Amino acid sequence: MAVLESADAGTAPQLAEALADTDIHWDRLDKTKFHVIGAILFTAQSALLHPTAVVKTRMQVAGSGFSHTRGVSLFAQILKTDGITGIFRGFGTSAIGSIPGRVLVLSSLELSKDMSLKYLDRFDMPEATRLGIANGAAGMISNSVSCIYYVPLDVVGTTPCNGPFDVIRKVMRSEGIRGIYRGFLLTALTQSPASALWWGTYGAAQHIIWRNLGYKDEADKKPSLIEMVTVQSSAGMAAGAVSSVITTPLDTVKTRLQVMDNYGDGRPSVTKTSKVLLEQDGLWGFYRGFGPRFLNMSLYGTSMIVTYELIKRLSVKQW
Repeated sequence: MAVLESADAGTAPQLAEALADTDIHWDRLDKTKFHVIGAILFTAQSALLHPTAVVKTRMQVAGSGFSHTRGVSLFAQILKTDGITGIFRGFGTSAIGSIPGRVLVLSSLELSKDMSLKYLDRFDMPEATRLGIANGAAGMISNSVSCIYYVPLDVVGTTPCNGPFDVIRKVMRSEGIRGIYRGFLLTALTQSPASALWWGTYGAAQHIIWRNLGYKDEADKKPSLIEMVTVQSSAGMAAGAVSSVITTPLDTVKTRLQVMDNYGDGRPSVTKTSKVLLEQDGLWGFYRGFGPRFLNMSLYGTSMIVTYELIKRLSVKQW
C-alpha cells in the first residue's frame, strides 16, 4: 500500500508479515477466478452507484435545464417522470461494454504494481517508500490503459441518439475517429494523475490507521476480517473524497466537451468549453454536479476498494 511514513529496516518485514492478507500480490492470485469474480462483483457494485452518475451527468450537461437543480431533487424528479428505468438508463450497455475494460484495468493495475515492486527491489529505500511509489505508478498506468477503452464508451453513452450504433455512425460521419475519442487527452491527463492520487491517498490513510491500531512491531498480531473491511472502507472513502474535490472541475469540462455538438464556430475545445462555463456561472460553474460526484466518488471509493480486496482474497491460489 502507498504510505507517507517511513518504516525502519527492522520494522518493515514484520509489518509486511502482519498485514500480508491486506495486500495480496499478483503472483498469489488465480487469474481466471480473479477476472470472473471481478466481473461479477464490480458489475453489481456499478449497478448500485449508477443512479448518482446519471444525476451528475444531467447536472453538468448544457441545455439540460438541471444545472442549478439540487442533486436530491433531480433524482426525485427523474424517478417520478421516468421511473426506475430512467435512473438506470444506459446501465445495460455500460455494464456489458465495461467487462473487457475491467479485465484491462485489473490486469494492468496488478501487473504494473508487481513489476514496479520488483524493479524497486534493487534500490536501498524504506519498505514504505517502495510500496508508495509502486502503488502510485500502478494507479497511473492502469488508468492510462483504461482510457483507451473507456473514452469511446463515455462518448457513446452521453451523446443523444437512437442507440450506441447510431451514435457511432453519427460521430464517425461528422468527426471521424477523433470524435469517438473526443476528450481523450483531457481524460488521460486528468484521470491518470488523479488515479495515482487516489491510490496514494488510500494507501496513506490505510497505513496510518493500521499504525494507530497497533499493527507496527508485532508480527504475530494479524487483523481480523472485520478490521480489514473497516480500515479499507474508511481509507477508500477518504481517497474518494479527496479525489472528488480536486477532479470535479476537470470532469465538468470533459463531460460538456463530450456531449456538445458545437459552441460557436469550429470544433469544440477545452478552451471554448471552459470559457462558456466561466461566462455562464463563474467559477462555481466548474463545480456543477459536485454533490452527486462527491457522493459517487466517496461511495465508489469505499465500495470499490472493499469489493476489490474481497475479489483478491477470494482469488488467492489454493496451494
